[in-house]
Amino acid sequence: MGCGASTKVAPGPRGPREDLGAGRPETAAEAARRMRVARFRARFEPRVLARYDIKALIGAGKFSKVVRVEQKTTKKPFAIKVMETRVREGREACESELTVLRRVRHRYIVQLMEIFEAQDRVYIVMELATGGELFDRLMTQRSFTEQDAVRILHMVADGIRYLHALRITHRDLKPENLLYYHPGAESKILITDFGLAHSGNKSGDWTMRTLCGTPEYIAPEVLLRKPYTSAVDMWALGVITFVLLSGFLPFDDESHTRLYRKILKGKYDYAREPWPSISHLAKDFIDKLLILEAGHRMSAGQALDHPWVITMAAASSMKNLQRVISRNLMRRASPHSESPGSAQSSRSRSYHKSKRVWSKRSLRVEESPLSSIL
Repeated sequence: MGCGASTKVAPGPRGPREDLGAGRPETAAEAARRMRVARFRARFEPRVLARYDIKALIGAGKFSKVVRVEQKTTKKPFAIKVMETRVREGREACESELTVLRRVRHRYIVQLMEIFEAQDRVYIVMELATGGELFDRLMTQRSFTEQDAVRILHMVADGIRYLHALRITHRDLKPENLLYYHPGAESKILITDFGLAHSGNKSGDWTMRTLCGTPEYIAPEVLLRKPYTSAVDMWALGVITFVLLSGFLPFDDESHTRLYRKILKGKYDYAREPWPSISHLAKDFIDKLLILEAGHRMSAGQALDHPWVITMAAASSMKNLQRVISRNLMRRASPHSESPGSAQSSRSRSYHKSKRVWSKRSLRVEESPLSSIL
């Protein structure tokens, strides 16, 4: 969450866990992980250890680590995000996150429980999301329809509407920052990672100028270095919707310079599978978000009132898109087809490779000169 990298409050359903409990003979790898956890715990603030038992390391970012803990008195599980504040970027990410988390209380936004401040470190105790990332669920479940997509997007848009009403802009919305609260089929979504969030300044100026976000989800006005507004979150919601329904990104390139040129042109298409099977209303929803002119994009409230969201919420049956979406997600990681008998063609290996490709780093400072984009 924040910290210049995508830090997760919870791992995916099949992701690695560094649990501390015993119960069977441990492997060499498990012993090494246990030692790393023990060393990490030894550096913990004593006040935190007095209240919480550390159970596992479950995530890491450039300036943070996330651990699963258990409150000693209640035995309830929580997540603690340990943020390193020694360097300026770490302090900025920590300040951004806390500024937001202290203000918000919404069922679709991760909740802050308490804070411990120490020298060069801040310990942020939050509710624990155990259901994994959005893509993890999508890759492993048997069925996914437009109705399922609408249910997810309704929760995300509701959370965004709440944030925007408080004049908070997330600025790094992407599937990796949308976590399921629990593994059950009816789990809610939690919006996480406020390390790049903005909530105005003392002069009351609510426009933003910092070039930041995750490359594939950055709005065109951000790339143009124009003062921008919370409409950048709505652009990101359009990209998320496109990926959620197809497994493809609307704008994609290995080169950031070429990627940004594509975003600035704003051209995408619905040619590949499964788009011929997707409803016109779903495409209209995306089209009203991926608009170059920020002032013409739907707001979060308008997205919630869009006919696709309203009608699809009551739909009884829809085409199952899961197989083609998961295939497209993995194809992005392995663009060259492999022989069916090769070891590299296994679903499990492709899945984990896809996870690495799709986990994109958040940027606070642009790495490509703007002159090379225009």
